[in-house]
Amino acid sequence: MMPMGYAVVFRKTRTGYSADVPDLPGCVATGRTLSLTKRRMREAIALHIQGMREDGQRVPRPTTFVDQVEVVDAA
Repeated sequence: MMPMGYAVVFRKTRTGYSADVPDLPGCVATGRTLSLTKRRMREAIALHIQGMREDGQRVPRPTTFVDQVEVVDAA
């Protein structure tokens, strides 16, 4: 199997971090640290894909990409 790279959105929360994968609705992870959240997200993606395959669902190819846009604060 060829590895696929899914875009993951990480958000700082009051207690740590949360993350989700736009191309895999329902695939989420949380953790106290960013590195823990990243590790849990890798595991969550693998389990999510495995579950989709076991249920006979088509695994979507990654279509979301991420970039940063610099904005100058006019205030």
